[in-house]
Amino acid sequence: MLTPARKTMPALDYVSIIRSVYSDRRQMLLGAFSSAAVAALSAFKAQAPILLVVALAILAVAFVRFHNMGAFWRAGIGDDDAESAERWENKAIVGGVLVAFTHGLWCLVAFLVVRDPFAELASFTLTIASTVGLVARNFGLDRLLTIQIISLSVPLWITMIFRGDFYNQLLAAMLILLLISYRKHAAAIRSLLLSAVHGRVEVSRLAAEFDIAITTLEHGLCMLDEKGVITLANDRAVRMFTALDIGKLAGRPFAPILEGLGTDGRMPRNAVDRLQEIIAEHSSGKVQLSIDGDRIFEVTVSSGQQRTVLLFEDITERVLADERISFIARHDALTGLPNRSYFGILALEQLQERAAAGDSSTLMIVDIDEFKHVNDSFGHVVGDELLRQAADRLRAALPANAMLARMGGDEFIVLSAAGDETDGRAEAGRVLEAFEPPFMLNGIALPVRVSVGVVLSPGSQSDLEELMTKADLALYAAKAEGKGRSQIFHTQMDIDYHYRQRLKADLREAVAEGELGLVFQPLLDIATRKVVSCEALVRWTHPEFGPIPPATFIPLAEEMGIISSITAWVIENATHECRSWSSPVGVGVNVSARDFRGVDLPALIDRALTQSGLAPGRLEIEVTETALIEERDLAGSVLQTLADKGIAIALDDFGTGYSSLSYLSALPFTKLKIDRSFVVDIAEDPRALRLLANVARLGRDLDLMVVAEGVETEEQLNVMLSETSVQQVQGYFFSRPLPAKDVAELIERFNGKPMVSTRPENVRVVNSH
Repeated sequence: MLTPARKTMPALDYVSIIRSVYSDRRQMLLGAFSSAAVAALSAFKAQAPILLVVALAILAVAFVRFHNMGAFWRAGIGDDDAESAERWENKAIVGGVLVAFTHGLWCLVAFLVVRDPFAELASFTLTIASTVGLVARNFGLDRLLTIQIISLSVPLWITMIFRGDFYNQLLAAMLILLLISYRKHAAAIRSLLLSAVHGRVEVSRLAAEFDIAITTLEHGLCMLDEKGVITLANDRAVRMFTALDIGKLAGRPFAPILEGLGTDGRMPRNAVDRLQEIIAEHSSGKVQLSIDGDRIFEVTVSSGQQRTVLLFEDITERVLADERISFIARHDALTGLPNRSYFGILALEQLQERAAAGDSSTLMIVDIDEFKHVNDSFGHVVGDELLRQAADRLRAALPANAMLARMGGDEFIVLSAAGDETDGRAEAGRVLEAFEPPFMLNGIALPVRVSVGVVLSPGSQSDLEELMTKADLALYAAKAEGKGRSQIFHTQMDIDYHYRQRLKADLREAVAEGELGLVFQPLLDIATRKVVSCEALVRWTHPEFGPIPPATFIPLAEEMGIISSITAWVIENATHECRSWSSPVGVGVNVSARDFRGVDLPALIDRALTQSGLAPGRLEIEVTETALIEERDLAGSVLQTLADKGIAIALDDFGTGYSSLSYLSALPFTKLKIDRSFVVDIAEDPRALRLLANVARLGRDLDLMVVAEGVETEEQLNVMLSETSVQQVQGYFFSRPLPAKDVAELIERFNGKPMVSTRPENVRVVNSH
């Protein structure tokens, strides 16, 4: 059964109360000896042996309790062992009841049996005194104290009642009230004690937690009093200042320590002054301190109630990480040079400074020629190493005050203080010279050239974007002249640039509005002189500038990404026109490398054939070697799909690209169109004629229809008839490209009247399909 004390208080409090009951057993034994001695003295005085029995009883009870208290402390019960404490509480009640009862019995014997005044006075005085001791010792256990008071007061009350005296009976009543007040006082003391215990425990807990917090704090901490003296410093703060050859911190003014560090130059003077100012004003704030240029601390100052707390956080790693992140964000990871955005910030500041001083500048854009070829041929690892070595060579070739950055890809940009055109040319020349020695890349000696675009900035100009645009135009001009050279921007480049931009905008509008036109150039069978096919060619007449050559607007369309839209328009209109021709003449349409990725070519052609009703055998797709090089795998797949549909495939401008014979065997070609460069000199140059004849023979041996482009004279035609195996011809000798209406009339004229062949009798004639 649980005792009331155990029910109503926490285990720690309950155990603490039980311990207080069993505390100071020597003092308990001394009190018992005193009571027994007085009882023995009164027995001698009154010649009453019975009082000696009472004295012996008091001593016996005391010795039992002394032994029991010793056993309690030897048991060593835990702070939360409430069950054991409850057992010891019950033992304490037994002992306490015996003490109270023996003292009450002493009074009863003295008043009712012995009736000696000294014995009565001694018993009553010592009993009341022991009652006070009981309250002082056992106030923590209300049950024990109540039972003891009852055990003591019942004999006293009986004694006073049986004395038969009114005043004694009144005294008995007063004693009951006194003992009840003792119990109330005990409860108040118990409450006060528990409150003090709780407060002490809470203070101890808070102190322990505060100590743990200060000890385990990752930052250094110093606390200053109202005079700026260090009253507290944790281990990290001590270690930090010990590393600065500063000894004990506690009890020392903080201001002289700071002043010494600032004077010695171990901390920045301005930071020290700022920190001292915040501390002196008892305000709050943060100051960043660099100690010995090695470690960086952020000091957080907090002030309140005339106290100041300094928190030292080591932010060295964070600052270094921020610096690394900033460097990575502003620099090219491959070369370590500033990237384009960071270059823009630095260059703009420099241009503005020079413009304010009236000084001129030179901006150069350096582009590695054929870098894509290096990447494609040797891999990106070699390409990356080339960029790193190129950056190193540029650093070495440029003046120390030149600003070098990587634009991205294979382009670098330079801003220098070269003053005039002579200086600009000299600087560009040094860059070109730096790239003359071959690069050693992965054990390969690789010759690499660069093209350089240069623009000179007068002292009054600081528009970086405009300078970059002009340098880009100069670079474009350098590449157009053959690469591996430099070009300085001049006004005509700007005129040409704006002309190109105008053409781009107008071309986009012309494509969207369907304002392009088609012309057709016939291909004739060399034997029958009949038109067998016509090549569809797109034309654009600008409303202001007039006819724009295809060599101008087709590259613009490819650059703008609208070439596939033009191709789709040409296929749709060419198939429609071809279907209207009276004779079963085919039509050829050129496709570019971008068309293989920019549009679903088989689906586009199927749709055009379906809408026009043209037979697939009358459509011919012409592709150049350049397109095959750029999109070899994809082009092969698309061309095979078209060939399977019965569409003819022609290799156009053969001889102008790499002229790889593997194309002829690997791809489904039905026709080989020999570039006009093979035809130009055949009437005068036997070597040129042999070359044309051999190429034609090669095509025939591969079962390809052989076409010679660019036939412009009768002599060229006659030589081809007599010396080569060319089967079809195309050129101005027969017809320039004609509008749809005119080409339809030409077909009727050529194909409606059979013409006599002028081929010599000893030349074998092979008819076209």
